[in-house]
Amino acid sequence: MNTVKFIGMDVHKKTITIAIADKGRQKQPRIYGTIANDLDALDKFCRKMVSTSSLLYLVYEAGPCGYGIYRHLSAKGFDCMVVAPSMIPKKSGDRIKNDHRDAAMLARLHRAGELTAVYVPNAQDEAMRDLSRAREDAVMVAKKAKQRLKAFLLRNGIVFTGKSQWSKAYFNWLANIAMPFPAQQVALQEYIDTVHENLNRVNRLTDQIRQLVPGWRLAPIVNALQAARGVSLIVAVTVLAELGDLSRFDKPSQLMAHLGLVPSEHSSGDSIKRGGITKTGNSHVRKVLVEAAWAYRMQARISLLLLKRQQGLPDQVCRIAWKAQLRLCVRFRRLTARGKTKQKVVTAIARELSAFLWAMAKQVQPVV
Repeated sequence: MNTVKFIGMDVHKKTITIAIADKGRQKQPRIYGTIANDLDALDKFCRKMVSTSSLLYLVYEAGPCGYGIYRHLSAKGFDCMVVAPSMIPKKSGDRIKNDHRDAAMLARLHRAGELTAVYVPNAQDEAMRDLSRAREDAVMVAKKAKQRLKAFLLRNGIVFTGKSQWSKAYFNWLANIAMPFPAQQVALQEYIDTVHENLNRVNRLTDQIRQLVPGWRLAPIVNALQAARGVSLIVAVTVLAELGDLSRFDKPSQLMAHLGLVPSEHSSGDSIKRGGITKTGNSHVRKVLVEAAWAYRMQARISLLLLKRQQGLPDQVCRIAWKAQLRLCVRFRRLTARGKTKQKVVTAIARELSAFLWAMAKQVQPVV
């Protein structure tokens, strides 16, 4: 007789706690035990389960251990699902949490069909995502280094009177500063060197992204997205490395919701209340799209840089990019004229920009 088992796995660095739920809602999940977080131990467990059942449905939470288990089980032909912890239904009064309960909960909810799978990128996409996030981390560290240097100068009453900071003139000005005590001079030089080191790291990672993109399967889509105003190479790579091929979304509203750019709502009966954006989904993409949205505060135009990026692209992609400019530039001015704050305006522009990027990505196919 054919049997089906739903297997919940609570994955940690060294161990995997396993619970098994048999088909049938009346049966409570049972705890199998704990095995080592090792692919050989996992294979041994799966062979044992296959000998007693015809179908296995495995599930575990996304976490710091990555997608290695998912890829291994999928390559073996097993049905495996990775779920986001924030999307797992939880009882409000449940105050007890441990590995056994977590595994049993996953098995039970998977059997009930109440879990939503997260998108698992392939190995190459994840590698590009790691590089993109490494650059993002380097940018944040460089920003902190700049803040520390400026705070040091401000404490000592030293103020730059030039027009633009972090330019060549600014660093020349820093090199001419003479502090009254040797200890302060050493501290200043260390702050300056830290800024240079971090800026160089950002440049190195940016160059690596630029060199590796042509060999990426999503390179044609990266080039297509750059036809849009405000979407530089880094923005395009971040969007695709985090989300994968945008064509996996059936319609742009799904992409907007996935990025958390849609308004929250708490309505009941005749009462309709909408609040700020939900901020669910991928925060990395949401951040770069909001930054890109600032480019639409000026009038619509195709600059020399944008014209260069559009060379060799399909005409339909360029038409969509120009249509986006015509709409979003006008919408930016109208929302601002209505008294909306700049933060709300750029968020609204970012939401619509994601829809235009989805339409542009539909016109280009990734490399097979």
